Amino acid sequence: MALAEVDRLLASGPTDLVIVPEMAFSGYVSPHGDFDLSRFGEPLDGPTIHSARDLAHRHGITLVTPLVLEERGHLYNAAVVVSPEGVLATYRKRHPWFPEAWATPGQAVPPLFHVGDVVVTIAICFDGHFLPDDGAAVLAEADLLVFTSAWVDEEESRMPMLRSLARGFEIAVANANWGPGVVEVPGQGGSCVLDRRGEVVARVSPYGGRRADAVVGRR
Repeated sequence: MALAEVDRLLASGPTDLVIVPEMAFSGYVSPHGDFDLSRFGEPLDGPTIHSARDLAHRHGITLVTPLVLEERGHLYNAAVVVSPEGVLATYRKRHPWFPEAWATPGQAVPPLFHVGDVVVTIAICFDGHFLPDDGAAVLAEADLLVFTSAWVDEEESRMPMLRSLARGFEIAVANANWGPGVVEVPGQGGSCVLDRRGEVVARVSPYGGRRADAVVGRR
C-alpha cells in the first residue's frame, strides 16, 4: 500500500508537511489505460483518511492525502489535509482533466491552512492553468502552494508554469508529481520545491529518489 511507503520514507528523517502526488494511493490510470477511479470512492471518514490520521499522529506531521472523495452522490478528485488533530482542510479539484470523466468539478476556492506559522494553499494538476485567474486572491495570502500532480507532458510545460506562479505571486511551490512505475509516460517525475524566485531548492533524484526536503518560511 502506498501509505506504507510514506511511512517508510518518514523513517528517514523528521519533517512538518508531507505531500504525495495526485491520486498516489489509488493510481491515476491503469496499465490498460483505464482512467475510471470511481471504484475507489470513499467518504472523509473512510479507511484512507483513518489511516492517514494514524500516520500523521505517529509521525507528528501534516499530510496532504489524495482521495477519491465520495460525497452526496458525487465523486471528487480531492486532497485532504490531515494533521495529528484531524482534518485541517479538504480541497476538491476545480478543473478535472479531460479523462477524469468520473470526477465532479469542485466549486470552492482552494483553502488556506497553517503549518506552524506558514500559510499554505493547494491546487491539483490541471488547476494550475487556471490559478492566475480563479486563484489569485488565495495565492496572494499564502506563503506556500502545495501542487500535487499526475502530469503528462511531451514538452515540459509543468516547470515553466510553476516558475511563473512562484514569481508572479512571490510564493514558494512544493510539487509532488507522479513517477514512473507500472505506468510510464512522458512528463513523470521531477517532484521539487521552488522558492519565491522560481528557483529549485530541492528535487527528488531521478535515480530512484523518493523524497525531497526543503525549508519554507513566511514571506
